[in-house]
Amino acid sequence: QVQLVESGGGLVQPGGSLRLSCAASGIIFSIYAMGWYRQAPGKQRELVASIARGGSTNYADSVKGRFTISRDNAKNTVYLQMNSLKPDDTAVYYCNAAQTIWDYWGQGTQVTVSS
Repeated sequence: QVQLVESGGGLVQPGGSLRLSCAASGIIFSIYAMGWYRQAPGKQRELVASIARGGSTNYADSVKGRFTISRDNAKNTVYLQMNSLKPDDTAVYYCNAAQTIWDYWGQGTQVTVSS
């Protein structure tokens, strides 16, 4: 059974930081591309950042220079370090694991940026 479990969300003030974690089980983590997506109320889900199995990364323009994605294959975990958070970053953040036809999602973690 595949599980992706996100943690680390919460309420933070503008300019603050959060670190999201996604622990994977039931997959050979090292061969999967991992990604973080987010969905704000009334908006479509969008890609925030992704990291390939070889370690190359990709970021949405809106988060470049503020967010960093990383992975620890020994711990089957992917992280999203979020700095200089803005109210527009408020959303439910989802972890994704993808490899050819296989595509898995976590249940999401809420991030709220507000004073």
